[in-house]
Amino acid sequence: MATSEHTVLQFTPSSASFSARVHPLVIFNICDCYVRRPDQAERVIGTLLGSVSSDGTVEIRNSYAVPHNESSDQVALDIEYHHNILASHQKVNPKEVIVGWYSTGLGVTGGSALIHEFYSREVPNPVHLTVDTGFRNGQGTIKAYVSFILSLGDRHLAAQFQEIPLDLRMVEAERVGFDIVKSRTVDKLPNDLEGMEASMERLLALIDDVHKYVDNVMDGHVAPDNSIGRFLSETVSSLPKLSPSALDKLVNNSLQDNFLLLYLSSITRTQLSLAEKLNTAAQIL
Repeated sequence: MATSEHTVLQFTPSSASFSARVHPLVIFNICDCYVRRPDQAERVIGTLLGSVSSDGTVEIRNSYAVPHNESSDQVALDIEYHHNILASHQKVNPKEVIVGWYSTGLGVTGGSALIHEFYSREVPNPVHLTVDTGFRNGQGTIKAYVSFILSLGDRHLAAQFQEIPLDLRMVEAERVGFDIVKSRTVDKLPNDLEGMEASMERLLALIDDVHKYVDNVMDGHVAPDNSIGRFLSETVSSLPKLSPSALDKLVNNSLQDNFLLLYLSSITRTQLSLAEKLNTAAQIL
């Protein structure tokens, strides 16, 4: 009995399961590079550094821009500059390796496949991070992709970008800065008290949403979710049991510590300014 062979068109994923976690410093660095880009450049691309955990999560901790020129059908990267900056970074932190590359703008463009092919030779399964530096409608669209190979038999025809889960976590100080970057038009930077006020308003809004959700579940208006219930239970149990007076004392002590730091920093700036003026006057005399 003769056997028949069929040529099958198939997608070969670069990784079975992938997710990424990006640190806020990377986003701030990318936005800074976009502001400082050459006048003729429409976007900025660069290298992502970090590590890959055993469960396939890519930890993106650092980045640097790579000079490039691109047209409608080709892209030219400064490979020598890329390797020199990479060597400098690894002298400071040898544990950070290449995990992918980034570009500014919305989504994947025509030249992304060519750049991704280069980074695929640098590291297996690179992650492509896109950052919308335009912050349209006050929202920053940040997405991560991996490449899938479209093959016909043994022949590779093209590459397809597949979006993967992306986690962006910030502490309150980083979130305040990120909100300022998204607003694009800011009269002045908020001081410590204004930043704390914004954080408290956000916290009160979250507590109000949780309170409404629990009431709706208790009244039968919303179906209960066990995962949300466990998360809320773990959150409440992690809080220290404090009386209202003890909580007020804790907040007041924290405010006094902040005021003390502001006072000491003000004294330091004044002393440095006075010393500089005295040194200048001594040189003139």
